Amino acid sequence: MFYQADAQRYQKGMIYRKCGNSGIQLPVLSMGLWHNFGSADVFDNGVAMIRHAFDNGITHFDLANNYGPLPGSAEENFGKILKKDFQAHRDEMIITTKAGHLMWPGPYGDGSSRKNLISSLNQSLKRMQLDYVDVFYSHRYDATTPIEETLQTLVDIVKQGKALYVGISKYPLNEATFAYNYLKEQNIQCLMHQDRYSMFTRAIEESVLPNAAEYGVGFIAFSPLAQGLLTNKYLHGIPEGSRAARPDGFLKAEQVTDEVIAKVAQLNKLASERGQTLAEMALAWTMRNESVSSVIIGASSVKQLNDNLKCLENLSFDSQELILIDRILSGK
Repeated sequence: MFYQADAQRYQKGMIYRKCGNSGIQLPVLSMGLWHNFGSADVFDNGVAMIRHAFDNGITHFDLANNYGPLPGSAEENFGKILKKDFQAHRDEMIITTKAGHLMWPGPYGDGSSRKNLISSLNQSLKRMQLDYVDVFYSHRYDATTPIEETLQTLVDIVKQGKALYVGISKYPLNEATFAYNYLKEQNIQCLMHQDRYSMFTRAIEESVLPNAAEYGVGFIAFSPLAQGLLTNKYLHGIPEGSRAARPDGFLKAEQVTDEVIAKVAQLNKLASERGQTLAEMALAWTMRNESVSSVIIGASSVKQLNDNLKCLENLSFDSQELILIDRILSGK
């Protein structure tokens, strides 16, 4: 079926935020392809979600070389969708990918060496049928590789024209600070720092998040719904087919404890009082800090994507709501 982008896509309520000290503005909601876009998933469903995201002002699409399953298949499927539907809209998109986790057998298929990063990016560009990506990330800090080697590779990738910007993901505070300074000395801005952030994962608030803001680096939050815990999905147990029910899922059944569900129930009640679903409130909560440039959402259907987009209708919290949320999360 022929796709024609919605002419009103930038008038539908999407909010755009400046990404650090750069000239880039990002949609506050970005589309992540970590799940649901691999070879094990329904391709046409992925097509429908990418189209719907773009038609609603989502311009940032986040990938990595190992996304699937199978690893690499999310990029390959995304490349097919780009070629078929979005060739005329490439310059409206921010397309990001990463490398640093295990991707192929042998000593060069894992980590953050120059060999791995350049080989990985070349493979990613081929899979997505692109000449360049907008942002290429070092997917993780790799203590076995000198950090200077990793960062100089990022510099060279920009100079080669294979990425317009670079970013880091899941770097500890000290290594992130070193990266910002190293890249700046090479006249390359670290555009983004990506890390896990949700009501249930807040460690970055004390260090990584304010540090990124200090250095003018945009912060990108992933897993804002804690792999589905911050929805009403698990209020009455672990449903069949959910992430916690899958043996290969990142959310484990043992994480869905009575204590966690009790907190989820209280948060769900507050969300209802705000006229939102828990997922909508949880997404809005991650955006309450202006230092968060964008929040990556991962949907399994157009309906779920629509549900996430509804969070934009109410992003504000009063002080009493924030105090109550902190009290619920602390268990006091």
